[in-house]
Amino acid sequence: MPDTATVTTPPETGDEPVRRRPALSPSRASDFKQCPLLYRFRAVDRLPEVPTKAQVRGTLVHAVLERLFSLPAGERVAPRAKDLLGPTWEELSAASPEWTDQLFAGEDAEETGKWLASAEKLLDAYFELEDPRRLEPEACELHVEIELGSGVLLRGYIDRVDVAPTGEIRVVDYKTGAAPREIGEAKAMFQMKFYAVVLWRLRGVVPRQLKLMYLTDGQSLAYTPDEAELVRFEHTLEAIWQAILKAGKTGDFRPNPGKLCSWCDHQAHCPEFGGTPPEYPGWPEPDGGEESALDRAD
Repeated sequence: MPDTATVTTPPETGDEPVRRRPALSPSRASDFKQCPLLYRFRAVDRLPEVPTKAQVRGTLVHAVLERLFSLPAGERVAPRAKDLLGPTWEELSAASPEWTDQLFAGEDAEETGKWLASAEKLLDAYFELEDPRRLEPEACELHVEIELGSGVLLRGYIDRVDVAPTGEIRVVDYKTGAAPREIGEAKAMFQMKFYAVVLWRLRGVVPRQLKLMYLTDGQSLAYTPDEAELVRFEHTLEAIWQAILKAGKTGDFRPNPGKLCSWCDHQAHCPEFGGTPPEYPGWPEPDGGEESALDRAD
């Protein structure tokens, strides 16, 4: 089967939810690699998770940077970005009121102001890393989807895609979370290679650079993949999907205890912590592998 490819924005259909077949996203693929049971809890059982303030702050900063690049180049300055924080937070919190209920209940305006100030620091770090007035990204928060020749459907959102006049592609991802650095970098590079495979198959061009921008500490990491490496990584993604399909048929998603267990919201359901998983509901309905904004704002 030849590769088929699409670049899409999720369609709007009024009140009817869009039903799509399960796909592999970078977050869900990373979940399965880390712990198959975590994948099940998130993609199959869809157990609720309480976001952290850091995750919500990351979502806010990502949204502000997306809006910043929608402005004329001359307006992309730090004060303007900070001006966007308040209105953007109002819109996000109105769309997800549970964030306010779960994380900010009982807090006064001063405490919320301190939290917004911590987002300002991340924006300050961004402006120390690059000058957005000198950039014209092809796309921000780009939704991409491709079916590989093996039948694996890949789906995800890319923070930013820059294309040079010569056609060279740069994939940019903003990191605002505080995961352990060695684990966080490994997961981040997995995510970036995922996007590189998708863009390579969509456009027939290997991205020239994968760039991670760490806004917590004001550092960036650039990596140049090659085609042979992406071929190997594509095989890795296909193997992960086949393992997911095999587990999905039987419900045998086994826990894989490790360093990140202490960060997991689902210990009460995990056998490694004396818990019992919910009754297996069967293979996920369409969209079982979809990423949320919180997934992408790490």
